[in-house]
Amino acid sequence: MGETLNQLGELLLSSIPAIFSLLIVWMAYRWIVYGRLQQVLGERQARTEGAVKQAQEQIASAEERTAEYERKVREARAHIYQAQDARRRRTMEEREAALAEARKQADAMVKDARAGLEKEKLAAKAGLQQQADGLANQIIESVLKPAVAAGGR
Repeated sequence: MGETLNQLGELLLSSIPAIFSLLIVWMAYRWIVYGRLQQVLGERQARTEGAVKQAQEQIASAEERTAEYERKVREARAHIYQAQDARRRRTMEEREAALAEARKQADAMVKDARAGLEKEKLAAKAGLQQQADGLANQIIESVLKPAVAAGGR
């Protein structure tokens, strides 16, 4: 056992320079590489967070612009519908006015036609009355002439 402990002691003594070398390499790594690596990672993290924050701000801005655009589109559609409704009402009013004027003209034409028919009726009655009087006179003459000629008395 003594020999094993002796060998173990020699092994430990011979490994001291390796342990010191390892400690020196580890400290050099921490001082040269690790510090810079942490600094670069920190900057990277900050840039990433900044980029994410900027992207979120841009998304929010885009959503606001989209909402504004949609609001303007709704307003424009409402304006168009109002204009169409006003045009339709105006057209209906013009149509009603034209219809009223046409009715008025048709009523005037009917009145004129009725007045003309009434005049023609009166003229026809007068003509028929004259013809009836003429026919009555002819009948009387044709009946009375032979009676006067025959009876003469």
